Amino acid sequence: MEFALLIYGDEKRWTNASEQERRETYAQHERFMKMLQDRGAIRGGAELAATSAARTIRHGDADLSVTDGPFAETAEQLGGFYLIEAADIDEAVALGKELPAGVVEVRPLVPTPESGT
Repeated sequence: MEFALLIYGDEKRWTNASEQERRETYAQHERFMKMLQDRGAIRGGAELAATSAARTIRHGDADLSVTDGPFAETAEQLGGFYLIEAADIDEAVALGKELPAGVVEVRPLVPTPESGT
């Protein structure tokens, strides 16, 4: 089964982090990625740009609106994700616990006929 590990954190904290703190966080993510690669569990992933770079599209009954910024104002923002392969949600949660920081939402991907999963 495929799962998304959605990583949430406080953008302001990351913006205010020292260069050393950032290097340490990236090193932790590199170790996490290596562990996933060694298990054959990684399918993809990426760090996302700050919410200030986002645009939100809202579909109304008769029109579309586009606004600057994220979908919702929250204390924690989606900062990145990993797409992984795991036997079940319990294994995906176990892998997600290895991430270095933040809040991690583990969400199954919906199988599609094309993916065969």
